[in-house]
Amino acid sequence: MRQFREVGMQAVFLMTACLSVLSVVFICIFLFSAGLPAIQKIGWGNFLLGLEWRPSNQIFGILPMIIGSVYVTVGALLIGVPIGIFTSLYLAFFCKERWYPFFKRAVSLMAGIPSVVYGFFGLVVLVPFVRQYIGGHGMGVLTASILLGIMILPTIISVSEAALRAVPKAYYQGGLALGASHERSIFFIVLPAAKRGILASIILGLGRAMGETMAVIMVAGNQALIPTSLTSGVRTLTTNIVMEMGYSTDLHREALIGTAVVLFLFILLINTTFYMIDKKE
Repeated sequence: MRQFREVGMQAVFLMTACLSVLSVVFICIFLFSAGLPAIQKIGWGNFLLGLEWRPSNQIFGILPMIIGSVYVTVGALLIGVPIGIFTSLYLAFFCKERWYPFFKRAVSLMAGIPSVVYGFFGLVVLVPFVRQYIGGHGMGVLTASILLGIMILPTIISVSEAALRAVPKAYYQGGLALGASHERSIFFIVLPAAKRGILASIILGLGRAMGETMAVIMVAGNQALIPTSLTSGVRTLTTNIVMEMGYSTDLHREALIGTAVVLFLFILLINTTFYMIDKKE
């Protein structure tokens, strides 16, 4: 009976793993079967390098959205990564025990806040602040980057802290034994030893920033133009899909699915790059 239960549970685990893989396979089949013919019909050069998006005139160029996604994502990483890593270091090695539950619960609460609430916060607080103290209309690359930088903090903090705590204590104690201070042992011994986990947190944060939609719609300005400054309005790949999918038909709808294909390829390229770096190390 015990052997039968073990075989049964192995079958259950195998089935769930296969379902996960099949889900990804079906998503890929749907995206590529519906998106690639549209891209070929429009033309790869016109679609990927086109500067105009005018569905009413059957013009579908997504280069402004690609550049907008890159700008916003890079800006979010520049803001969120340093804050997230330093916060994880504080929680792992510097925070007093009586304060740790408060900060940890606050980080967990940030992870559970819906995207639309973040977007409302950005619309009410960040947009007027940027408009008054920096310039522009308030809705643009800078505002979206700040908001996404805040949104990716829980992911970076949680994964980075787990990676730091997974480093054997002998590393830290060895640094102290060699005469290094508490801070130098952490920054020059423990932190480099946890670089794989920290890199994983950055990759996860990058995926969250690139795939975010609702919050970006509310603060980015949604202009299908290449941004010329940090205060310029911008439209990302995800917001382009969400804003127009509800009323799109025929080639317009297929072009939006093609946009999803490009976004999927971006995410796949990022994950593959991370895998190759990790494998090389």
